[in-house]
Amino acid sequence: MRIVFYVAAGGVAAVVTFVLSLVTYKLSTRYRLYPKIRERDVHTRPTPRLGGAAMFLGVLAAFVVASLLPPLEIVFSEPVRVVAVLGSAAIMVAIGVADDIWDLDWLTKLAAQIIAAGLLAWQGVSIAYIPVPGTLVLLSPYMSLILTVFIVVLVMNAINFIDGLDGLVAGVAIIANGAFFICTYVITYKPTAQSNYFNLSELIAVILIGACVGLLPLNFRWGEKRPAKMFMGDGGALLVGMLMAASTISLTSSSDLDFDNADPGTLLATFVPVILPVAVLVVPLLDFGLAVLRRLRAGKSPFSADRQHLHHRLLDMGHSHLHAVLIFYAWTAVLAVGCVMLLFVPWWIALAVTLVGLVVCGTVTLAPLSRRKAIEAAAQSAPATGPVDVARFDPLDKESV
Repeated sequence: MRIVFYVAAGGVAAVVTFVLSLVTYKLSTRYRLYPKIRERDVHTRPTPRLGGAAMFLGVLAAFVVASLLPPLEIVFSEPVRVVAVLGSAAIMVAIGVADDIWDLDWLTKLAAQIIAAGLLAWQGVSIAYIPVPGTLVLLSPYMSLILTVFIVVLVMNAINFIDGLDGLVAGVAIIANGAFFICTYVITYKPTAQSNYFNLSELIAVILIGACVGLLPLNFRWGEKRPAKMFMGDGGALLVGMLMAASTISLTSSSDLDFDNADPGTLLATFVPVILPVAVLVVPLLDFGLAVLRRLRAGKSPFSADRQHLHHRLLDMGHSHLHAVLIFYAWTAVLAVGCVMLLFVPWWIALAVTLVGLVVCGTVTLAPLSRRKAIEAAAQSAPATGPVDVARFDPLDKESV
């Protein structure tokens, strides 16, 4: 089965990333290759930020191994597209690592992002059409270039903006790309439906999953007293965003599918992978949009840093670091599973399950506020017991209740 070879490629990315992450961590701590703690940072001790470099080398090794596996040779039938993906990834890791070390200005980073996205579009990894029910809206070369660059830059920055908690981006990427891989694998399962574009999407997704899995043991917070030992940094976050965008765009790089004669199942399978990345990125895109609006209203650059992202707000609400990360995971999982269910069950069942999941996630997210209001109400109704210092109340500390 082809899936065995995909798993092998993802496994290579995971192993290489994990080993190189350990090496990078040892070298970084020995030679103090880490920046000082910034005012907006959540962590309290200097931590290496070069995990993105290890991830890129893991991705590169996985692509090399995949090129040697006969069942995956269709992906490399036009190697220029693979080279474009890896070239764009190299650009983003390089600029991200440089930013982690020297703190580059936003204009330099944006220029590098546009160049990387332009390289993808130039070599054919671009949005050739927009699928709408019953037909395809073909794009002109100029519109394809503009839209491709815009989408890639948008996704990279959205992912980079939520990279503020231990293991957050890696976990979200694993969940989102796992669902995306299932969808694309359903499309390419039949030999008559294969194309190098669809298979490139699968390969990028599964390799990215492997790279994130390889970094996660060092990147995850395993307890309040066991924070992450290494961050993926801007290099890793931009790499994740670029590969997620590239894998999705690869689905729309060819318009060979016959929409007039395709069966409903094939059409649904085609639309779902295009919709899924948008669904799972709702929270990062919302965070990105709010941040840009907030900074522009304050007369600042839209790429200037602050401490008002959604993950910061979760911490301020009273969630612990680990709980905030798991909440992001839950929102991503609900939306991803809901999209994947469309391939296997009637749409109304998938919608119902998704809505229930969203209600549960919303309730858990807002739980600290409800508990705080309950404490305030109790304090007002029982003044004889003495004043209650609500400001110091920890909603997650059961002893405070």
